[in-house]
Amino acid sequence: MDKRFAGALLALALTTSASAAVKEEPVTYKDGDTTMKGFIVYDDAVKRKRPGIVVVPEWWGITKHVHSEGRKMAAQGYTAFLADMYGDGKTADNPKDAGALSGAVRKNPAVMESRFNAARTTLAKHATVDANRIGAVGYCFGGSVVLDMARVGTDLKGVAAFHAQLTPAVPPAAPGKVKGKLLVQNGADDPFIKPDTVEAFKKEMDAAKVEYRYISYPGAVHAFTNPEATELGKKFNLPLRYDPKVDKEAKAEASKFFAGVFAVK
Repeated sequence: MDKRFAGALLALALTTSASAAVKEEPVTYKDGDTTMKGFIVYDDAVKRKRPGIVVVPEWWGITKHVHSEGRKMAAQGYTAFLADMYGDGKTADNPKDAGALSGAVRKNPAVMESRFNAARTTLAKHATVDANRIGAVGYCFGGSVVLDMARVGTDLKGVAAFHAQLTPAVPPAAPGKVKGKLLVQNGADDPFIKPDTVEAFKKEMDAAKVEYRYISYPGAVHAFTNPEATELGKKFNLPLRYDPKVDKEAKAEASKFFAGVFAVK
């Protein structure tokens, strides 16, 4: 057999084996009387318990982008839980519906916290997860949610927020309240995130003595991690744009962040 052909077959087999190890399973769970529909994503080739990460989507709900992010986290050795924040797995395909769904959650902090905690609890009970090492990741709307969950004192070792609004829907962070570290990564040219809100966020975190890092990427606008963002921006005349370079840099920062947060000491 030609050596190059044999090498190609071996590479394909290894790639197929690696990708087949990542499993994504639908999970139906409850928040009170509300039925929630999320997904658990993990590498079943890993036998040890591992950290879990709650993934809170953009205002569109659990989309192709969010599924992709969950698989990437699973490939890095985490168990990811794609959280349903709307109930019954609802998604939106236009800004009006997305705004109505996300607004209903943000305007009712008790509902927001309860739905997040339902996802966190479900994740922590999964057989692959070390329940003492749970973090959270959020994008846009989801980024705001995970920052607020840190503010209210949810037990999260680390929280990473991408292109997230910074103004809280809950009381501001207070000294001793935030239990984990924060990483916030936004576009410097995001018109939805004003400079005064960035400064207010930093002052809030400094006053509460939170261990955080804020990264601002020049030239990046809203939704820079979502490969579908540019098309959505054009379709709905919104300042959304995918930035592959910034996406890669931001994900590398998040990978280092969680590796440090979850390091076994």
